[in-house]
Amino acid sequence: MEDKLIRVAITHGDTNGIGYEVILKTFEEPGMLELCTPIIYGSPKAAAYHRKMLDLQTNFSIISSAEEAQEGRVNLLATFDEEVKIEMGQPSAEAGEAALKALDRAMTDYRSGLYDVLVTAPINKNTIQSDQFHFCGHTEYIENCVGEGQKALMILMNDCLRVALVTTHLPIKDVAKAITKEAIVEKTKTFHTSLKRDLRIDNPRIAVLALNPHSGDNGLLGSEESEVIIPAIEELEAAGIQAFGPYPADGFFGSGMYSRFDGVMAMYHDQGLAPFKALAIEDGINFTAGLPIVRTSPDHGTAYDIAGKGTADASSFRQAIYTAIDIYRNRISYDEPRENPLPKLYHEKRDENEKARFAMPRPKDQFRREGKPGRDERHGRPAADNGTAASGNGSQAPRHTQDGTTSELTQTDTDKAKTAEKAPDTAAKSMETKNVTPSENNNQKAEE
Repeated sequence: MEDKLIRVAITHGDTNGIGYEVILKTFEEPGMLELCTPIIYGSPKAAAYHRKMLDLQTNFSIISSAEEAQEGRVNLLATFDEEVKIEMGQPSAEAGEAALKALDRAMTDYRSGLYDVLVTAPINKNTIQSDQFHFCGHTEYIENCVGEGQKALMILMNDCLRVALVTTHLPIKDVAKAITKEAIVEKTKTFHTSLKRDLRIDNPRIAVLALNPHSGDNGLLGSEESEVIIPAIEELEAAGIQAFGPYPADGFFGSGMYSRFDGVMAMYHDQGLAPFKALAIEDGINFTAGLPIVRTSPDHGTAYDIAGKGTADASSFRQAIYTAIDIYRNRISYDEPRENPLPKLYHEKRDENEKARFAMPRPKDQFRREGKPGRDERHGRPAADNGTAASGNGSQAPRHTQDGTTSELTQTDTDKAKTAEKAPDTAAKSMETKNVTPSENNNQKAEE
């Protein structure tokens, strides 16, 4: 079973767009069949029409069920037998119906375990609407069909940038009221889990974007940052997630700050997708995280304006297949050693907040590590604590009786005081160690 190639289901999308063009161009390369076994859910007649019109050389074998798919060839599963009228570059209800039939059959076959990952070609979100499909897009429909109660998270990604969205296909006028602390925390936790499990990033750093311009300018341009986003970030930090922000989106992308993080959490669709597509239009892909199914797609739409001209670039679609295969393998390697964990025989005491371990050292910590004397050490005496003798080496301040007089020091106190006089450096260093906060102490250990 382990020797079998990963079975990649591909839905043909809108038949009047560039779906078939990018699919057939992808599998013109013979090496693709060494990576996976493709199963195209679509129409043999529509596929043959596109292949002839675009003069493509990709061959395919027609099958009636996914069980018939064979390795080493492009398998095309006929999801309907009816003729479909193809009008290149034109939206039509007939093309939307053809897209839904392919998608619906793919969902049925996934529930039967007939393939491993799903890659979807672009659809027209308007023409696909029907009594069976009343969703804003692929993401919501797939979540409803095979989500098993889990919530989907849209992630746009390439090798250098990963952008997730708190809200997806939502009108701008409804975005602000949909941005809640609970939504940000839920989506960011899903993002964090996906970065670790699907992309194998051990301790991901996540930047959280602001909703308003200039992060609200201290309430002048909106209060969502102080009332919603910052409390959400604080809750994520308490849960051990490295979340930072909120950052104004314009300066964040314009300055290249995104390169310092493993993921970016955007508040709404265009806030994340506009800069992403400007930076990663050729190899960017869309990944639906948070669900049992591994589903990816190219980061472009139906592209009616170039449909039928033969100029569509298949790079994004090809990358969507590569990414789906990688994520499928990553999940196996991540889950396998965790299936039967050994019981813990001891409890390791450590700071559970990983953010503290990776915090940047503060200037005063750097000063101490360089071995330079403290303020009191330069005067040849141990550091004082509110005017009393240093307590780092065990010395004690004179005791006061109830009548206000000072009692005699015991012999032990005298010996300790002499020790403090002979070793001021030790006392001062001990005093400094006492005053170091837990996070500073972690920073010093990490530096050592």
